[in-house]
Amino acid sequence: MKRAHRTAAISSPQFPPKGLAAPHETTSLGAFTLASGEHNLAALTEDACDAALDGNPGPAEPSNYHALRGRLEAARASLPALYREALFQPFMTALDTLGPEGFAQVLQQDLRREGTALLLFDVAHAILQNAEGFERIATDAFQEVVSDLYDGFLGAADRRGVERPDRGVLPPLVKWGNPDFGPYTWPVDATREVFKLGAAVVSLPPANAHRGLLAWSALPHEVAGHDILHADSGLEQELASAVYARLKQDNLESLGRYWADRIDEAASDVLGVLNMGPAAGIGLIGYFRGLNAAWGAGPRLRAEGPSDDAHPADLLRGYLAAATVQTLQFAKSQEWASFIEEEVEKDRSEIVLTGRPVRVEAARLSAGLVAEVIVTHPATALEGHALGQIQNWSDVDEARVAQLSLLVRTGSDLPGTLVEGTYAAHLVAAAVMAGMSPGARVRQVHMRMVRLLKQMHDANPSWGPLFVRHRENTVPHRVYRARRG
Repeated sequence: MKRAHRTAAISSPQFPPKGLAAPHETTSLGAFTLASGEHNLAALTEDACDAALDGNPGPAEPSNYHALRGRLEAARASLPALYREALFQPFMTALDTLGPEGFAQVLQQDLRREGTALLLFDVAHAILQNAEGFERIATDAFQEVVSDLYDGFLGAADRRGVERPDRGVLPPLVKWGNPDFGPYTWPVDATREVFKLGAAVVSLPPANAHRGLLAWSALPHEVAGHDILHADSGLEQELASAVYARLKQDNLESLGRYWADRIDEAASDVLGVLNMGPAAGIGLIGYFRGLNAAWGAGPRLRAEGPSDDAHPADLLRGYLAAATVQTLQFAKSQEWASFIEEEVEKDRSEIVLTGRPVRVEAARLSAGLVAEVIVTHPATALEGHALGQIQNWSDVDEARVAQLSLLVRTGSDLPGTLVEGTYAAHLVAAAVMAGMSPGARVRQVHMRMVRLLKQMHDANPSWGPLFVRHRENTVPHRVYRARRG
């Protein structure tokens, strides 16, 4: 993981970054080791299921036009200057243009709250929840993860020679709500097209403030995936063409078309792993199992991919995660990839994509080729650079996660020093690994993670009081297709 210089990072005198066991000498992460074969993924899955069943909708819709405007005006000063300029003011201008009648019309035309009305309320909630203190600690923690993931791609050390994204360089704002949607984002192309905003909005179900740890490991899919893909013009289409051409070359044309049609989701999965390492792959498996259990299908990955689902079938996404981990630049990438694939294989059943059966060997091979293309393709939209050059996972990242996993698992005192080199994505990955330790209390690990992330956010200069630096789709992008009911 490559990051720009920033001092919003955590460490502890008890666990200094230097002097850690070299990551190529051990795969130990707290009490969880690959060699032992013992892990706590079932408990993480149950935690995800419990969160999905929670149903807490979060704050009510601010559906009164005049009351909403008043609350928003009162919230103005709570945002850093850049967000006031790039998001708050354009949004207020859009509301003024709508007026009470236009506002009411938007709500009436989107009664299901899946389009423009949902976006309007999500932007409003992103401003109001921050200002009015809804889940204050968890909201700041959530914002820290999202800011880190987005800034990390823009400021990566290997981004030299790559121009800034066409549509947005400001990290998304966050909000809680819409539990049936799971984690989702409105990328900047959508917020810009509808309301002329200069930033995306990312949402988590309110239950995930306190439970459902693995939902946090889905955030790289949203932020480092969808929000990055939609910020650079032509990147998504270029990757789709490259994937289709590569699979067609290997006589997998129908699978090539299947993956290309779902490139937004597939590339977002790959980018999630590039930004959070094997924890993103483990999280994907446990999270999907938890959702499927909550929706009555049992804690298993699904093998069916309907034609109307923009997401690849669960099993294929599992194979894709394993194949992506295999491309990473840390010493134990092969072992972690094997572990993830073995978990996927436990759920294997007949694969049916768009109504047609597919041989598992072909599905697994196609996922490997898709991962290879997305990681290594020299994209014109990125000035000839590959995504895997800009972001990747190293032995240094693994060492950081090992350090933080022990801290989160044991409940050590919060560190008193902030040092460069440890980031929010490291901490979420560490919490997943701590949760994987046999016997770990997942909810306890979750809350320790949130409080450490809150401390990082409090030290983040981008959200401090002195922050004055300047820095086509109308449906939200979800990590998973809602199937409840």
